[in-house]
Amino acid sequence: MAQKEIETKSIITCPVCKHEKIEDMPTDACQYFYQCENCRNVIRPKQGDCCVYCSYGTAKCPPMQQNSNCC
Repeated sequence: MAQKEIETKSIITCPVCKHEKIEDMPTDACQYFYQCENCRNVIRPKQGDCCVYCSYGTAKCPPMQQNSNCC
């Protein structure tokens, strides 16, 4: 069975101002902080999520897509 291709881009949406931006995700780590380029707010993952992409992105981070221990 072929492995599913890992998405490395995600549209992250700021929970404060709703600004959206396409970002390249790190493939081997979690990103705990993200500063919105629009409102400059620094966002963190929601409780229970490993990174900002899992909380506010259109795609989970690559480690989570691979069902591996992310952080």
